[in-house]
Amino acid sequence: MHMKQKKSGAKLIRSNAITYGIVVAAFIFIQILDGTGNLTSSLRGQLVPICAYVVMGISLNLTVGILGELSLGHAGFMSLGAFSGVVVSIAFKGQIPSDPLRLALSMVIGAVIAAVFGFVVGVPALRLRGDYLAIVTLAFGEIIKNVINTVYVGIGENGLRFTMADQASLNLGESGTMIMQGPMGAVGISKLSTFTAGFILILVTLFIVLNLIHSRSGRAIMAVRDNRIAAESVGISITRYKLTAFIISAALAGAAGALYALNYSTVVARKFDFNTSIMVLVFVVLGGIGNIRGSIIAAAVLTILPELLRAFNDYRMLAYAIILILIMLTSNNEQLKQLIQRAFGFIRRNKPGQQQDEGASNA
Repeated sequence: MHMKQKKSGAKLIRSNAITYGIVVAAFIFIQILDGTGNLTSSLRGQLVPICAYVVMGISLNLTVGILGELSLGHAGFMSLGAFSGVVVSIAFKGQIPSDPLRLALSMVIGAVIAAVFGFVVGVPALRLRGDYLAIVTLAFGEIIKNVINTVYVGIGENGLRFTMADQASLNLGESGTMIMQGPMGAVGISKLSTFTAGFILILVTLFIVLNLIHSRSGRAIMAVRDNRIAAESVGISITRYKLTAFIISAALAGAAGALYALNYSTVVARKFDFNTSIMVLVFVVLGGIGNIRGSIIAAAVLTILPELLRAFNDYRMLAYAIILILIMLTSNNEQLKQLIQRAFGFIRRNKPGQQQDEGASNA
C-alpha cells in the first residue's frame, strides 16, 4: 500500500511539473521571439488576452470538469473583475504610483468582488442541476452585462461617486474624472497589464487549482460530481464543497477580467456577453473536460488561430469554424483517433531512412 501511494505521488508530481513546464517554456519562447524581433505586432497584442483566456479556461474547468456543473455565465464574473479592476486602478492612481502594484491590487479586488457575487449566485443556483443551473448562470451573465451598461462612475473632490441615472448626476465638477460612462463603458484606462503579469497570474491559478484538485477538498468535490447521494451518505457537505469550487472559479475569472481590461484604453460591457462564455466553454470542451493542461493549450491555440487565419481575409472565420469542428470530431471519436495513429505509424515505418535502417538490421 505504501509503495502504491509513493508511486501515485511521484506520478502526480511529474504530471504537475509537466503542466508548469509547458507554461514556463511558452513564456521563455515568446520572450526569445520578442527579443529577436520575430514576433509580429498583432501577436504581441494578443499576449495579454491569451493569458486572460487561459486563466478563464482553467477556472471554468474547475466548475465544469472537476465539480461537474455546467455554467454559462462565466463571462459575468470576468466583467465584474474587469470593471472593478478599472475603477480601482484609476481611483488609486495618486496613492499608488507604481503600475505593477496598482495592477496587482486591481486583480485582487477584481477577484474579491467576483468571489462575493459567486457566493451570492452560488447559494441559490447550486441547488439546481444540469440545464436549470446552466439557464440560471446564463441569466446572471446577461443581468450583470445590462446592469453595468447603466452604471456611471466617476471620481471628484468628494471621492468616488456612482449613479444609474446619468453622467450629470455625479456632480464631479471641473476637476472630476469619469471612469464608467454607462453604455460607452470604461474610458481613459491606463494600460497596466503586461505579458509577465499574465504569466504570473497563470502560475498562481495553476497553483491554486492543482493543489485544490489533489487536496482533501478536491477529492470531496469530485466525489460530489461522481455520485451525489453516495457522497452525502458518508458525511460530505454537498453545499459547502460545491460553493468552494464555484467561488474559487469566480474569483479567478475576476482576476482574469481585471488583467484583460487593463490591457485596453476602453472596455465595454458587451465584450463580456454570452458569446464570451461560450468561447471559454469551447476551450474547456476541446481541451478535455477535467483536463487542466488541455484547457491551457486550447485557450492559447484558439485565441491565436483567428489572427493566424487573417491571410484568408473573408474566409478566415469559416476556416476557423471548420477547424473547430474537425478538432471536436477528432477529440471525441476513438475510432478516428486510432485511424490517425495508424496513419502516422504507417508513415513513420515507410520513411526512406527508416526502411534502409530496417534493411541493414535484417542483413
